[in-house]
Amino acid sequence: MKHLNYLLTTLLLLVYVSVNAQEKKKFKVHTVAFYNLENLFDTINDPTKNDEASPMMEIKADRAEIYKKKVHNMARVIADVGSEVTNNTPALVGVCEIENVNVLEDVVNDPLLLAKDYGIVHFDGPDNRSIDVGLLYQKSLFQVVSKSTHTLKIYDDETRERINTRDQLLVTGQLEGETVHIIVNHWPSRRGGEARSRPKRVAAAKLNKRLMDSLQSIDPYAKIITMGDLNDNPNNASVKDVLKAERKQKKVAFKGIYNPFIDMYKKGLGTTGYRDAWSLFDQIMVTKPFLEKDYTNWTYFKAGIFNKNYLVNKKGRYEGYPFRSFADGGFTGGFSDHYPVYIYLIKEVKDSMTPNTKKTEDTED
Repeated sequence: MKHLNYLLTTLLLLVYVSVNAQEKKKFKVHTVAFYNLENLFDTINDPTKNDEASPMMEIKADRAEIYKKKVHNMARVIADVGSEVTNNTPALVGVCEIENVNVLEDVVNDPLLLAKDYGIVHFDGPDNRSIDVGLLYQKSLFQVVSKSTHTLKIYDDETRERINTRDQLLVTGQLEGETVHIIVNHWPSRRGGEARSRPKRVAAAKLNKRLMDSLQSIDPYAKIITMGDLNDNPNNASVKDVLKAERKQKKVAFKGIYNPFIDMYKKGLGTTGYRDAWSLFDQIMVTKPFLEKDYTNWTYFKAGIFNKNYLVNKKGRYEGYPFRSFADGGFTGGFSDHYPVYIYLIKEVKDSMTPNTKKTEDTED
């Protein structure tokens, strides 16, 4: 996994390669990331929610200090994702497993992120534990045009009672003058087993597909990024059969979607581990217009799993897995039980190089 990330970084930093071998071109590069923040809850009990079941509320001593450390750890990772290439923090960051807007405000006001002036898009969702999704964006790079939240209606397969789960967040905005749509997801868990819970994630995928279809009915060339913790791998029915995500860029049909994480999963890479097995639940997918080689507009370039050494657990029963924040009823000092994922978007620039401008080339996946 480290070797793959090293190769990716090396490729991106090669400054002598260009789209046209005869002509060196300069590109602005932005990172779009997704990160499961692993139970980022504040220390205040909300009587309207079951937040007391969160690991943060189960901690009895030094809770306030632990919360500050957890927030800082989240800010550290967000500040780091993609920075080696862009010399900047991500332009857009989808997040999940957050309790409310207050915890996101604490993250973006951390000294590591404060100067970037991140805006927040968040709606209080119906999840019983108050687990929500959200979007962070650099205000200087992205201006929100519209935002909406979309409820997933699913039911227990035995009792037929309604299950309250995470909404899907849709944000449309201008990424430095170009319209981009972002959908942030946290699909139902595998509680009760993968097979039994599968219909819930299939339903989530169908809602996601309806959102994309609605955007494409207005504009067939809509640039859509859908991201999230799907609790499914790229080869599961929700992604493969409902979204019909493609592994190869050349096979993406008009109004289709490309999933760069399919190949990573086939190579054994993952973002979270359980019982000696890796899963790649965290994914970012893009619609076909991002794949067009029109570099005067934002174009998909590369994707990756952000798994720097400090995010890897070095000991104990979770050795080799993501260095999680909570275990055995306490705070470990770690980060999350998921690695972040990211993509790079590039755009040709004609003027002098800016801090997040590189010379690079597009490669066919």
